[in-house]
Amino acid sequence: MRSVCVITGSRAEYGLLSPLLGVLEADPDLAVTLVVTGSHLSPRHGLTRREIEADGRSFETVDMALAGDSPLDIARAVGRGVTGMAETLDRLRPDLVVVLGDRYEILAAAQAALLLGIPLAHINGGERTEGAIDDSIRHAVTKMASLHFAAAEPYRTRIIQMGERPDTVFTVGMLGADNARRLDKLTRPALEADLGLSLAGPVALVTYHPTTADARQDEAGVAGMLAALDARPDLAVVITGVNADAGGNAIAERLAAFAESRANTICVDSLGWRRYLSLMAQASVVVGNSSSGVIEAPILGIPTVNIGDRQQGRLRGAGVIDAAPEAAAILAALDRALEPDFRARAAAAPSPFGDGHSAERICAAVKAFPLHTLGKKPFHDL
Repeated sequence: MRSVCVITGSRAEYGLLSPLLGVLEADPDLAVTLVVTGSHLSPRHGLTRREIEADGRSFETVDMALAGDSPLDIARAVGRGVTGMAETLDRLRPDLVVVLGDRYEILAAAQAALLLGIPLAHINGGERTEGAIDDSIRHAVTKMASLHFAAAEPYRTRIIQMGERPDTVFTVGMLGADNARRLDKLTRPALEADLGLSLAGPVALVTYHPTTADARQDEAGVAGMLAALDARPDLAVVITGVNADAGGNAIAERLAAFAESRANTICVDSLGWRRYLSLMAQASVVVGNSSSGVIEAPILGIPTVNIGDRQQGRLRGAGVIDAAPEAAAILAALDRALEPDFRARAAAAPSPFGDGHSAERICAAVKAFPLHTLGKKPFHDL
């Protein structure tokens, strides 16, 4: 039996990992351990470990003690994360560690696995998000990992370009497509009762995270986004919580104040992945700079107004409209996204991120790949 340790550090990434966890846990040839860290353990960010508990999953925890949102606070948290992850992984000694994405919590886990000599599998490598430090973290984790699961063929090509062996790099699609296919979505009445908000008219689902590679962009981006939303009083607005990134507290305060001042608007620390995707499926438009707007929204056929360059470099579905971080550009994009013809095109356009069977492909590779060949990692020259 092969032992696999899956690590999650944030609500969004846990939502993506959920279909994979279900497939791995159901396989009799795999022993799966889940390690929970990062903002999952932070009351300030919704204490989302409770969502994992509600799914009936047991898990280990590594507390990074997120004490603030300055760059120094984040750097210190990564240091604590490396130490905690090293101690936990040394005790568990899995055959393989699996991580997803590009956040600093994952950087801590990857460093610990590398230094302990435990093979690392990385999901969603090869992508580009040039407006966030996540871009550098993602590529660093790729070089620490020995097994790679890319969401699309251009991303696989980029991973190989970085020197990874082609036989270790698999194009599997995006796990977000698995959620869109599998998820038992909440109905509109159930969401309305849960949120205390009418969703009968047009609805904007809003998420804005710090642009960590250029924080100067956030002042204009947040102000412009809120002004554009306020110019559309017909919209009901649901704002979700801000990532545990440097500068997040100031953005969270502005979003909360906007929600308090505007009718038909609420701000929720964390919707959880099921409520979030259910609401996205009911929304008229997704607004902000989250990866969910360029990945999950096109899978569900929902238009997105993507603000600024936080997601610059990712593949785009036909329903994504990029807008500069200023009110006029965001409002113009919002008006266009809400046009019936554009919404119809977005709903009909194919997603660039696969068919919703990524979890099965990853599981098959995790079971079958000869892990003993991953001990040495020569650089693959093109």
